[in-house]
Amino acid sequence: MVYAIAAVTLLTILIGVLAVRARLSCVRSGEVPAGYFKLMQGEALPERMIKTGRCYNNMFEVPCLFYVVGTLYIVSGVENTAGLILAWAFVFFRSAQAWVHLTRNNVRYRMYLYGGGILCVLLLWINLFIEQI
Repeated sequence: MVYAIAAVTLLTILIGVLAVRARLSCVRSGEVPAGYFKLMQGEALPERMIKTGRCYNNMFEVPCLFYVVGTLYIVSGVENTAGLILAWAFVFFRSAQAWVHLTRNNVRYRMYLYGGGILCVLLLWINLFIEQI
């Protein structure tokens, strides 16, 4: 479980770096004035900046539920195959969703991958509760 949590954390950091690089690139090229970042409004933004920023923001939504349930598995000492498979399935779905978001940005595929991630987190919570009964 610890390694799956670490993988999602590293994915979040990687996407954050990509988002910062996109912002810096847009400022350097003159597509976005540096002053935009004071209030984060007032400009039409390049697609690459929007995509990376939104992908990064997404890493603080459903993954937070994953971090909590993963931490609860660790502190409660629950170790089972189902939990590990679900945790790594979540890592897969989350990574694949980020890849699709940052490349082709096909909304249908993103939706399916997002749904797979949510299902994994839901099943992780259910599995944890069952193990605690």
